[in-house]
Amino acid sequence: MQTPELKTYYLEKVVPALTKSRGYKNRFQVPAVEKVVVNSGMDASLDKNAVAQTVEEIAALTGQQPIITKARQSISNFKLRQGMPVGVKVTLRGRNMYEFLYRLIAVALPGVRDFRGLPKKLDGKGNYTFGITDHTIFPEISVDSRKRTIGMDVSIVTTANTNDEGQELLKLIGFPFRN
Repeated sequence: MQTPELKTYYLEKVVPALTKSRGYKNRFQVPAVEKVVVNSGMDASLDKNAVAQTVEEIAALTGQQPIITKARQSISNFKLRQGMPVGVKVTLRGRNMYEFLYRLIAVALPGVRDFRGLPKKLDGKGNYTFGITDHTIFPEISVDSRKRTIGMDVSIVTTANTNDEGQELLKLIGFPFRN
């Protein structure tokens, strides 16, 4: 199998740039992307076809079968019962992670209408989370056959220790942050 394009870019361009700018003595000190978690919640009152459709769509986007998350306890105000499906999530590592990130950075985000960049806010430990309101920005999804749009949260977990390291890593990888 061939190495993902984003991984070769990371190893050839990002690692030397970070080593030079931050003064790392060892290649293993350089922060890296550890995993990507894609999470999509849904209305619990929707029919079972909506759950299956969401699972199918997220599997097509990520290249990996998601798991269905279920409600831990009943909440009567939300008409939610214990064990009802409330969302799907998938954790990407390795090859699937790099392929998804490449499609996200190179294809999906530039295709968003009136896109002004992603917010620069990281969580304090070098990890980054942002939301996508419409899943049809990915080319794997055909717009014609969809009854509803699916929103999702994308969390990128890095090995960076600070926000500055994490932001520099993501910027060098190609994330389009706002100025």
